[in-house]
Amino acid sequence: MQTLARGVPQSWKWAYHSSPVSRASPHWISVSCVGRRPASAAAALAKAPSSECESPSYPTYDLTEKDVQRLKFQRNIGVSAHIDSGKTTLTERILFYTGRIKDIHEVRGRDAVGAKMDSMELEREKGITIQSAATFCDWEAKSPVTEEKQKYAINIIDTPGHVDFTIEVERALRVLDGAILVLCAVAGVQSQTTTVDRQMRRYNVPRISFINKMDRPGANPWRVINQIRSKLKIAAAAVQVPIGVEDDLHGVVDLVRWKSIYNQGEKGIDVIESDEIPDSVLELAKAKRSELIEQLAEVDDEIGELFLNDEAPTPVQLAEAIRRATVGLKFSPVFLGSAIKNTAVQPMLDGVCAYLANPSESAVIAHDTTQPASAPPVPLVPAADAPLVGLAFKLEEGRFGQLTYMRVYQGTLKKGSIIYNARTGKKVKVPRLVRMHSNEMEDIESIGPGEICAIFGVECSSGDTFTDGSTSFSMTSMYVPEPVISLAIKPVGQETPNFSRALNRFQKEDPTFKVHIDHESKETIISGMGELHLEIYVERMRREYNVACTTGKPRVAFRETVTQRADFTYTHKKQTGGAGQFARVIGYVEPMEFDEDLGKDVAFENIVMGGNIPTNFIPACEKGFHEALLKGSLSGNPITGCRLVLKDGAFHAVDSSELAFRLAIIGAFREIYAKTRPVILEPIMTVEVVAPGEFQSAVIGGLNQRRGTIIDSEVRDEEFTCIAEVALNDMFGYSSQLRGATQGKGEFSMEYKNHMPVLPNIQKELEDAYRKTLPQAKK
Repeated sequence: MQTLARGVPQSWKWAYHSSPVSRASPHWISVSCVGRRPASAAAALAKAPSSECESPSYPTYDLTEKDVQRLKFQRNIGVSAHIDSGKTTLTERILFYTGRIKDIHEVRGRDAVGAKMDSMELEREKGITIQSAATFCDWEAKSPVTEEKQKYAINIIDTPGHVDFTIEVERALRVLDGAILVLCAVAGVQSQTTTVDRQMRRYNVPRISFINKMDRPGANPWRVINQIRSKLKIAAAAVQVPIGVEDDLHGVVDLVRWKSIYNQGEKGIDVIESDEIPDSVLELAKAKRSELIEQLAEVDDEIGELFLNDEAPTPVQLAEAIRRATVGLKFSPVFLGSAIKNTAVQPMLDGVCAYLANPSESAVIAHDTTQPASAPPVPLVPAADAPLVGLAFKLEEGRFGQLTYMRVYQGTLKKGSIIYNARTGKKVKVPRLVRMHSNEMEDIESIGPGEICAIFGVECSSGDTFTDGSTSFSMTSMYVPEPVISLAIKPVGQETPNFSRALNRFQKEDPTFKVHIDHESKETIISGMGELHLEIYVERMRREYNVACTTGKPRVAFRETVTQRADFTYTHKKQTGGAGQFARVIGYVEPMEFDEDLGKDVAFENIVMGGNIPTNFIPACEKGFHEALLKGSLSGNPITGCRLVLKDGAFHAVDSSELAFRLAIIGAFREIYAKTRPVILEPIMTVEVVAPGEFQSAVIGGLNQRRGTIIDSEVRDEEFTCIAEVALNDMFGYSSQLRGATQGKGEFSMEYKNHMPVLPNIQKELEDAYRKTLPQAKK
């Protein structure tokens, strides 16, 4: 899938392709100097950069002293990690220590309150984060350079860990300037950690790492740091050493400032610093400080020079080098602690302020939609006086209508001002402007660049750019993965308007949740990222809309594809009273690889010469091709990885029409489809299983039974981890089998990898099953 990094130019006018085969693949529509080109010209334009027009010059805006001062003490951070690493617990502690909340409540809501950031009732019951929640706080951070305390404003987004809600992490990281990657001190780098790492790289987000759960038996931060280096391929080193281990954990040694830090008082609210390093950890602290300098020497020239000259860097040089390397995406400083035991959270907050980028240090670009796709991007500057550019990254249905979360990149957004949607061109007034604190809000009059806010009463889609109308800038949206699983859903009893209202709302809020009607069975089909994803939405329909639903058996998102070229010559003739229908089309169909430039794996190409098919009928031919891709004749699933090239044809002056050419292409495609040796593709999942070591053979045997391919396994202390690739179709019911095989001690997570051809016997079964569903005449 195309990478949408902040600093990388893309083609710029965002839209979704009409074909469900590539709905999630971005389809770029290029814009010329004189006006918009049709979508069919996008491919040609992407290949041949236009030099028709000079790239215009844009006014430059310098940051004022006031801007620099405000941005210097501003941080936008996300908290991301694998399931159950302690993200929400950590965020709860941050809010408590910064004074945003008065009491600490635990995630599973045993005290009938639950964590502040898990505001949804379902989240509190299940003990998982479903929706990312935004909040803000102020923190007086101690600078490792000056040793002075300074006040920072921090926007925080707490994200879900479960792979089914990966879009929440995706959209949060799209708008953030830094992140805290939380790792479990026992489990280390897990499957979802790798996914989050990939998302951080996609949007060039610098990160600090926080090894949580240092109070657990078997906690080993040094093994986790080695995993960060080997599995995530980023230089990392501890900037702290724990004082005491497991149950005895009661503080950390700051290796940069060379001080001991202890948490005392109720809930660890008092931070006590001491220049005295305990003897028990002195040798380890010296060794780890040398390791920190060594790791930095590899990624930072100044420290590298000192290291080669055998000179010891000062704490100030060390702190500045850590910041340079972290903001430059070359290094991740590692903090240690235990959120649940209220240990070492405040020093990690100091690290966020000291080492992560402020909004002016993030390279942000937009594109001028009046320019062609090949035009250079326009850098945005977080100056308050510049023209407004903001990105709507998340939608939510609130008590007062649609709530739109927005990151302001440039200019100032004021309550009551008029803003323009760059995609639709519509202008809207901002009736209400708020700052979010989980599900609570605080009204504000205006918000500056680098800030995250929410607005009410503005109709838009996730990923829309808003401007003040003086520019034609548009920003790239986020990467949206394909759904992999579907369910048939129907309301119990009489269908009410709330049924469609709920589905429409969820589709608008979550780009990975899709709804369509099956034309043959007339069933409503919902598609998403996993069983839990769809289960949560069905439950939310019951609770929030009072619509109880029954669901069918989960269905896997199979696809079909062609494996060889086939030529066609097809004539569509139909004679009725009056004008008839006539169209002849000649060309071929061939397999196609995923095209990075176009962001899709299906294409229609027209190479008809001499006007044998009038140009006004070509769009109808393309429409017919995309219609033919909706349903393959093997299993009734969409067709991917296919290119149709139209070479020649014929038309009739009276009887030819758009309808005739559309039907001709559909007929031609269906006639020669069998000659392309089509195959059915199924989604393959990367499955990670963690279980006690004694159940290793039972777990591997269970995966082999499900036709899994073991990729990697690692045994550590009492437990082992196994990573395998298994077809999603074979994974149904695995959770209960795993529980039975491991006495309830095993857990697994899975993530979509790619689509691969099914085995011949399974292809035959799928074809037979599909044939039985067809009307008698079609068989």
